[in-house]
Amino acid sequence: MNEDRNVSGPILPLYFDYFGAPGKMVETPDGGMTAWRLSRTTGGWEPAVGLIDEILRSTHPEISSLSQDRFVQRTEAVRGFYLSGDGPAFALYALINDIRETAEEDRRRITDYERDVIRGLRRKTYVMFETELQRRGDPAADPSLAAVGQP
Repeated sequence: MNEDRNVSGPILPLYFDYFGAPGKMVETPDGGMTAWRLSRTTGGWEPAVGLIDEILRSTHPEISSLSQDRFVQRTEAVRGFYLSGDGPAFALYALINDIRETAEEDRRRITDYERDVIRGLRRKTYVMFETELQRRGDPAADPSLAAVGQP
């Protein structure tokens, strides 16, 4: 038996989508676990400790696990859809919406190039938003997560 293997709980961090809201479970400094879920009203992180068991045990189709890169993309898709404001991140959300709307108007799917541009823009907005959240003291903010999946 491999003694280094963690058999007592999930391998952390763990990223999830809970009824359309991305979230994450992370290790606490004392070796425990906590969870955070994205707020659609603020774009910040809300405690979600009460959801841990449900997320870990659920087979509900509206609860799913995400890769770290998919978590970043999903977080920014939700922020771009639900939030409005001024500043560079919001200008990039508008650019992403313009790309999607142009494809819809042209009655076509977005191209691979457009998809790559959107993914790159979302990584940038993730870093911008998380850096600001971190500056404001959000304990769950982590701009470093957007580094995964970059070409």
